[in-house]
Amino acid sequence: DKVPYKADMETAKLVVTGKIYKGEKEKCEVEATEICDACIITPYLVNKDFKIRYAEDKFERVIAKDTLAVINYLKGRSEVRSTEMRDQDIKDLQGFLEMANENPKIEVTGFNVTGHASPEGETGKNTNLSTDRATSGSEAAMKVAKKAEHTKGQEAGDYSLKGSGEDYDGFKRELLADDKMDDSDKQLVLRILEQEKNPDTREQKMRDLGKSFTYLDRNIFPQLRRAEISTKYNETGFSDEEMMNYSKTKSDTLNLEELLFCANLYTDLNEKLRVYKIAEERYPDDYRTSNNVGAVLYEMNKMSEAKTKFEKSNNAQENEFAKNNLGAIAGVEGDRAQAAKFFGQAGSAKEVSYNKGILDIQNGDYSSAVSNLGKMDASFNLALAQMLDGNASSVDGTIGSSDDADSAQGAYLKAVAAARQDNLSAVVSNLKSAIAKDGSYKAKAMKDREFLKYAEDATFSALVK
Repeated sequence: DKVPYKADMETAKLVVTGKIYKGEKEKCEVEATEICDACIITPYLVNKDFKIRYAEDKFERVIAKDTLAVINYLKGRSEVRSTEMRDQDIKDLQGFLEMANENPKIEVTGFNVTGHASPEGETGKNTNLSTDRATSGSEAAMKVAKKAEHTKGQEAGDYSLKGSGEDYDGFKRELLADDKMDDSDKQLVLRILEQEKNPDTREQKMRDLGKSFTYLDRNIFPQLRRAEISTKYNETGFSDEEMMNYSKTKSDTLNLEELLFCANLYTDLNEKLRVYKIAEERYPDDYRTSNNVGAVLYEMNKMSEAKTKFEKSNNAQENEFAKNNLGAIAGVEGDRAQAAKFFGQAGSAKEVSYNKGILDIQNGDYSSAVSNLGKMDASFNLALAQMLDGNASSVDGTIGSSDDADSAQGAYLKAVAAARQDNLSAVVSNLKSAIAKDGSYKAKAMKDREFLKYAEDATFSALVK
């Protein structure tokens, strides 16, 4: 049979008695017989230190970026006209390079120049023409870099050149964006582009369109005769110190990823909570913000408030972080079934496995507990599971590698493991250590049935009485 455990069963003897009847007539009593001397409750030593999970930021300190400038050419030509050098995008390129000279957070890494040709004329000539445009485009960019007095970009070796030939992708893009060409004519041109793979035949079919081809030649093709100058650079974001300062003075300066990263720079839970709350207020639809607010509240032992935040996070978007954390709340509250349900939906992170291991100990599945708890670093709970699974000899090593190497509870568990290995000297030495660090273990050891075999031993008795 099974009966619910009560605290007084730890030291209560289990006695069987009864009466014998013949029919309805009592004949005699069964002599009271002791079945066992109280209960082994070592599994109750399990730490319910369920692990919560913070959702990660995607902050990158150095971000690769680029800026684009375009030089357009006359039909069949590759010379850069002076008017092109006065266009705004070329002026912007010079301004960017001048700014980069003064900004230590900007590092220009190189230039990619791609030449393009419009899809009319001989294919071979257009391929060569696009290459020539890439070359002249790079030469124009070198002049801009010299004028800006920026070191990078003044030498040919700073440039990667490519001639892409006839730009059909660009042609299709510009055609779709055009809002003046008759739609039926536009669709006809698009069908030719999609169905005719031979460049010469394709061009001839477009020429056969008459007025439509003339429109293309005047309004679309000129935009395709170009060289694209892509300036590649790395932009370094705020330093840790800058982010921490802005979080207090100008928090709106920081974006979501910076706020999430910045909060994690703080060890003080109140400061961490302050920054996560800023993120939650500004980005309420991102599940990470509410989850991380809840995670700090959990660490502050504010379970009710933490649960509300985890639920808010999961409502914004179902996610494994909030599911794990809701499982942790349920575990702390003693609702093992609900905790198991949430952990089953929380993925395979090591924290989830650890949390499942705690439930395994509570459910008496010690082999699974060893497997799940073993996915994190050595811990008190792992040592406990190993002993309960019949491997008491592993306890010393596991405790020694864990955060409980010098704790009272770690020493007490080693004493229990020693008792299971009939090592009285180790029992005594470990109990002495545990009691010296936490006097409550003296009374605990005196009634713990793990040590029943030593109850009459003078050394043990002197220690616990």
